[in-house]
Amino acid sequence: MSQRLLMIEDDRRLAGMVSEYLGRSGFSVAHAEDAEQGLAALRRESFDLVLLDLMLPDADGLDLCRRIRSEAGVAPAIPVVMVTGRGEPADRIVGLELGADDYVSKPFEPRELLARIRAVLRRSQATGRRDGAAVLRFGRLEIDLDARVASVDGVVRSLTSYQLELLGAMAKSAGRVLSREQLMKITRDQPLEAFDRSIDVHIARIRAAIEDDPKHPRRIITVRGAGYVFARVQDE
Repeated sequence: MSQRLLMIEDDRRLAGMVSEYLGRSGFSVAHAEDAEQGLAALRRESFDLVLLDLMLPDADGLDLCRRIRSEAGVAPAIPVVMVTGRGEPADRIVGLELGADDYVSKPFEPRELLARIRAVLRRSQATGRRDGAAVLRFGRLEIDLDARVASVDGVVRSLTSYQLELLGAMAKSAGRVLSREQLMKITRDQPLEAFDRSIDVHIARIRAAIEDDPKHPRRIITVRGAGYVFARVQDE
């Protein structure tokens, strides 16, 4: 069965070309022209990934990403790839902070978009299928890799598929300091680019979700000049 993508994009011509190209690669692409159509489709149907334009006629794409991640009845765990002409680093960082799994700037090569989609889907599907126990428990924190959820005191916390994979990778190496380069290699299988701070953005999001006090983290500790360490022993 082909994987189903939802493209939320007001440019019909671009949406048509992308849909045709991805269709030749085995994907089924549904198209929504604005935010409300996109939300309605997500409430009504099941998709494997969302391609989200940031500049929509009825809403800012960043706000829409926030709604997808937080609104009950939508699709909080679905991978989101932002596709936009706003290529400033600040926009990319904000997009990641709001829960996007990846970010592609227009104009883009169709092959690059396809490669990024496949990479995000691989990460999403691989979460919970790697070596080790499917459920990791550290005090009040539980990471269910098969169900792709993390919870504290039994309350599920909102994380993207990439952030769950990143959290799972760190938890499996609890007590070991991992550099940004190692984390990028583990989760994305690619080297960290110069000045790429996306790992830091994702760590901040994870802390906001699982730490009692994100400003004074006890679960994911920064080791200055070295990277991050996931605490092996945590408060009950």
